[in-house]
Amino acid sequence: MLKYSISIIVAIHNGLATNKLFLAALQKYTCNNYQLIVIDNASTDGSRQFFELNNAEVIANNVNYSYPVCQNQGIEIANGDYLFFLNNDIIVSPGWDKHLIETAVMHNVDVISACGIENLGNSHDTKMISRRWKLIKNPFSAIGFTAFTLKLIFKIMYPNWEQFCENRFKTYHNNIVEGIVGNNVMITRRALEILGKWDERLQEADFDLYIRTKKRSIEFGDIKPCQISLGVFIHHFIRMTSKYSAKPNPFADSKNLIRIHEKWNIDELRDMHPDNFTLSIKENNRV
Repeated sequence: MLKYSISIIVAIHNGLATNKLFLAALQKYTCNNYQLIVIDNASTDGSRQFFELNNAEVIANNVNYSYPVCQNQGIEIANGDYLFFLNNDIIVSPGWDKHLIETAVMHNVDVISACGIENLGNSHDTKMISRRWKLIKNPFSAIGFTAFTLKLIFKIMYPNWEQFCENRFKTYHNNIVEGIVGNNVMITRRALEILGKWDERLQEADFDLYIRTKKRSIEFGDIKPCQISLGVFIHHFIRMTSKYSAKPNPFADSKNLIRIHEKWNIDELRDMHPDNFTLSIKENNRV
């Protein structure tokens, strides 16, 4: 089997229980050898030490930085040809990295995400799985979202996770649709050379990336817009973990941040691809 050179970049600020779930899935389901880069934003619950003990390359910040600053810190020491930017509150699927890279190569795509609860590529399917997720997780709100309840909710949602993911891939294979799922983004070295790094003014830098690739594809034609792999599914707990974690410290660079509508005319951009643009807006929930 062809092996690829990959770097996985993840920013954390506490959330030890989530970090353990994340790493366990990463170790179990990743096909390629990988460089794991963890940007730790002044965690106080042992998360930094946990990743250090598990052979991650840890960038230790004394303050809590915003998403794009952390991703750019990771880029500085990444040595892979394929860079994966992941949230720490996700569960990857079997062969996720292999399938995403092969799908990107097949379609000559430089920026790609796995699908998930926030975006399955069309409004109907996304609405259905989102409704199921809410019905399952909401009753646990009164109990609280601990490591135990997160595992339990995940098990109820996907009684057989591996079978669920296998069925998804058998159904959709390497099919893609335009859009982005911000909790997981793969970027090639070529894309970084064309687009540059993440825009550090925007906490919504993933959605900004979608807009940048879309406009670049229209204006120059040297890169395709961000795509979503319909056959690869990654679960995201979607802000649930923040309900049992300690309240995060404010971003040290908060004064530098602007909103997405201060950079882009959203109404104008929406016309470029109405369906998946709207889904991406809902997924980010920031516009």
